[in-house]
Amino acid sequence: MSKEKGFVTEITPQSEDFSRWYIDVIRKSELMDYAPVRGCIVFRPDGYELWENIQRELDRRFKETGHRNAYFPVFIPESFFLKEKEHVEGFNPELPWVTEAGGEKLEERLAIRPTSETMFGYMYARWIKSYRDLPVLINQWANVVRWEKRTLPFLRTSEFLWQEGHTAHENEEDARAETMRMLEIYRDFIENYLAIPVIAGQKTPSEKFAGAVDTYSVEAMTKDGRAVQAGTSHYLGTKFAEAFGIQYLDRNNKLQYVHTTSWGVSTRLIGSIIMVHGDDRGLVLPPKVAPTQVIIVPVGPPKTRGEVLPRVHEIYARLKDAGVRVRVDDRDDVTPGWKFNEYEMRGVPLRIELGPRDLENGVAVLAPRVGGEKRQVPLDRIAEEVPVLLEEIHRAMFELAKQFREEHSASLDTLDELKAFMEEKRGFVEAGWCGSGECERKVKDETGATSRNIPFEPKTRKTKCLVCGEAAAHTVVFARAY
Repeated sequence: MSKEKGFVTEITPQSEDFSRWYIDVIRKSELMDYAPVRGCIVFRPDGYELWENIQRELDRRFKETGHRNAYFPVFIPESFFLKEKEHVEGFNPELPWVTEAGGEKLEERLAIRPTSETMFGYMYARWIKSYRDLPVLINQWANVVRWEKRTLPFLRTSEFLWQEGHTAHENEEDARAETMRMLEIYRDFIENYLAIPVIAGQKTPSEKFAGAVDTYSVEAMTKDGRAVQAGTSHYLGTKFAEAFGIQYLDRNNKLQYVHTTSWGVSTRLIGSIIMVHGDDRGLVLPPKVAPTQVIIVPVGPPKTRGEVLPRVHEIYARLKDAGVRVRVDDRDDVTPGWKFNEYEMRGVPLRIELGPRDLENGVAVLAPRVGGEKRQVPLDRIAEEVPVLLEEIHRAMFELAKQFREEHSASLDTLDELKAFMEEKRGFVEAGWCGSGECERKVKDETGATSRNIPFEPKTRKTKCLVCGEAAAHTVVFARAY
């Protein structure tokens, strides 16, 4: 009994220490473990399957819009980074370098890929010669390395997994359309697949990607009121084309530079899922991405197992045929109560309980992780009812996350108000900004909050800068961020 009681109490409450809660949950639910290399993690099967499910759905969406996958080397010559000054300055502090191989010193240092704009640029210059070669729409699933000083599993690690799309176009109009199309794919995926509400908008110049003309992002709010940059899309203009000589003969037989884009999401989406939806009982996983959507637990006295288990496995087979990711836990060395706690902690969206009394009544008991009380469903309807309930759970999760964001958001007018909000409440704040870097830096220095983005659809249109009081050029979302 004491073993069962202690199962979930080993998780630190969110209100006591959110960071400790996060580490407790991801380790106890066996999503990851720490690797022997500083800042690196091992994805355990449940954690990696989350990424596989994210990858599978995004990959489908990319291919529907004409993108194809390729793979480029992890090693990038130092000279490539020197071609685009702003790019190398932005990444240089995070770059690990290979200086020796095979017992010999290399003639040129090789960076371990932090991002691949330069490698794509080099190859596109070889492949693109005419307007007939455009557009080029390529995506890469890969690992990247950024030697972070402060790390947090999934959200910020020295090595992480991601996808990076890199496209080349005839003109600015087409490239900008691609930039916004991919941002919208991210927004739709994160909201409708991960049940995470996000704010879409444009980054301020100080927060944009190193080497981009314009950067756009989708921002999510975690349960401690911080922001997570959940995805970015960049219009790169002709900067990388000029640096790498990516030119084509246009329809008038004149030589032109291509316009390029890049866009990406990473395994920080896993961290976002955990921090947006989790509670004091542990993980809460969106049904569409959960490695296990349904767990079936037989209940009742041991002497009834011979009666119950065949029906449990019958339900398992029917749900599996219906496309549900389902598992059975028929262990006899732990109690059903222990199992209930375990799978709630692991965030399994739906639990099915079946015992001898349920069989007599021709029903199973369905217990959703969020969004409702237990309900009884006729055994002959279970394959039809479970997918419907999983959709209900997804909608409930999205609405709960959206409600939390609304309750932890504010529209403020002065720096003093922003300071007080960040000290007392935390969350997202819409405020006016004049457009000066000095005012933006002052917000960060005095509150710890950064500009997340200039939202496309702000709730209010601010007229004065919260710092200097001059006319506002933009309404900006400010927050402390991971």
